[in-house]
Amino acid sequence: MSGPDLLLPDQMTVRGAGEALAGVFTVRDGGHRERDRAYFDTFDGLLHSAGLSLVHEDGRLSLIERETGLVRASLPIQAPPTKPVFAADLEPGSLRDSLVELTEIRALLPLVRLHAREHPISVLDGEEKTVVRLTVEEAALTGPSAAGSALRPRVRITGLRGYDKDRRYVLTTLEEELGFKPADEPLVDEAIRVAGGVPGGFPAKIDVPLRSDERADAAAAAVLRRLLDVIEANLDGTIADLDSEFLHDLRVSVRRSRAVQRELRRVFPPEQLAHFRAEFRWLQQATGDARDLDVHVLEFDEMRSLVPAVMRDDLDPLLEVLRTRRAKARFGLVAALRSERTTKLLADWRAFLDGLTAVDEGERPDAAQPIGAVAGERIRKVYRQMVRMGEAIGETSPATDYHELRKKGKELRYLLELFGAPLYPTEVVKPMIRTLKGLQDVLGRHQDREVQVALLRSLGPAVGKAHGSEAGLMAMGALIARLAEDEQAARSEFAGSFAEFASHEQRRLVKETFAS
Repeated sequence: MSGPDLLLPDQMTVRGAGEALAGVFTVRDGGHRERDRAYFDTFDGLLHSAGLSLVHEDGRLSLIERETGLVRASLPIQAPPTKPVFAADLEPGSLRDSLVELTEIRALLPLVRLHAREHPISVLDGEEKTVVRLTVEEAALTGPSAAGSALRPRVRITGLRGYDKDRRYVLTTLEEELGFKPADEPLVDEAIRVAGGVPGGFPAKIDVPLRSDERADAAAAAVLRRLLDVIEANLDGTIADLDSEFLHDLRVSVRRSRAVQRELRRVFPPEQLAHFRAEFRWLQQATGDARDLDVHVLEFDEMRSLVPAVMRDDLDPLLEVLRTRRAKARFGLVAALRSERTTKLLADWRAFLDGLTAVDEGERPDAAQPIGAVAGERIRKVYRQMVRMGEAIGETSPATDYHELRKKGKELRYLLELFGAPLYPTEVVKPMIRTLKGLQDVLGRHQDREVQVALLRSLGPAVGKAHGSEAGLMAMGALIARLAEDEQAARSEFAGSFAEFASHEQRRLVKETFAS
């Protein structure tokens, strides 16, 4: 069992560390060995957040527990991948299964590579049995970006089963007698930081600490700057098409930004806000087709499963049409994201946010108001709007009514996540988000099925020109029928989901919790 690494005392060399260890323990010197090591994770650090590292070393790709050093699963791979790899593309086995569960559709990206020189030392008891293994390690980054950058030398302690007391004694001696100190971060995190990266990746989750009495414009600017960070962080991955979640996270942050602009509009100067709202609307529209087609391709196997098994292969021409359209949509997406318009928008938006609190408050009536009061009023109002809209919906209502309610639900969810969660009691906000999410899932399914049906009908002529078109069109007809059935099923489920969201108890909690 391994624990946290220990850093060498100031001014102690690696050679001096070996001599110090030999001076207080009976040891067996293991000589020296050199290893190359490469680390991988998703852009948003899914493995890191699960307490794991994916490491290639000595011809094996291994999933390792960061705290204990225990190998969860491994796979022989001669050379480390140099490009993004998806877990589903690995050879079948426990490593692939574990990584698919953890990363789903996110690509595993090369994070950092290093060359390590290790000096293994065995600590012996009176019978010259090994009771603890120590490894003095010095490492340096390799690769074009930070080649040769040295990392802090450290000692790794590995205890043996049945010798926990010896391990504790060695650890205590190293710290209290020799001046070694626990490392403030694992080796991989230090390597990533030295290479200019962010240990733990760049999660899209927004968690900005706020105070209820904070100025509303300052709070809004803080949240919007964090959303802008996410947009900018995901630009390169979206353009490179590393995986579909880059575009998804970028678009969600654009939508959240638009929601804050809309719901907290009274903290912004009207003229400048109108400009930025128009530009963010353009950015969302410019990225919409590519994201829609991403989803259609990603969910194709799920759609395929809706038709009888004998017809599923007949949908291959449809998949090819979708992939072709996705490729075309990506040309427009990349052009938009690389454009001067996008560059200027993001730069101007950051400058605007940085200077927001200094803008004259004459046309910003909520600017200096406490964010707790402003956000609470908006949450109450949007919730009441949703209740009225939902009560007016019946099974024969047009699809647009369901869609408008879904859009309003997104506004409420973003308000709750961005402002409600940090400012109001968790025991109220979390259940409210949960019931809202349940309602949104039903509304989303209804909307998705409607869009899918419309798309499939529009693609009929293109599929008709493809090989096997007659069978493909018949399979598409069967798929359209199943999607339409599921759309109706979502309508039937709406009443139950809405009833929980709009219950008398929920209305009471909203009124009491978010009161001004």
